[in-house]
Amino acid sequence: MNRLIRHSATALAALALTTGALATTASAAPAAPAGATGGDPTLTDVYIWATDVNLRAQPTKDSGVLAVRSKYWLDAVCQKQGQSVTDPAVGTNNWWTAVQEFSGSDIAYVNNLYLRGGVKIAGVPDC
Repeated sequence: MNRLIRHSATALAALALTTGALATTASAAPAAPAGATGGDPTLTDVYIWATDVNLRAQPTKDSGVLAVRSKYWLDAVCQKQGQSVTDPAVGTNNWWTAVQEFSGSDIAYVNNLYLRGGVKIAGVPDC
């Protein structure tokens, strides 16, 4: 009987760990906003995957910071080359995307290192 209880407890613990891992994985990849509520349907939605990312006035790391966002969806207006940004954990990129809030806002620039989509983001036109 004790052996059956130990096996059952082990199986339940393994199930709990597996379920917890699946839940963590699911929450790590947020879904795109439903219909980009409030966003411009003619623009491509982009996702900032990192935390504390600066949205800047120009595509340079020396320009003024207009906002800071973490794990956040925005509308991409266009993209262009600017000052190279190097992050030891991610790499180097000189492509920046002009973005705005779904509800509308001033245009700000985010280096593509911190956006899902690679060096140059498909579906976002050049500026």
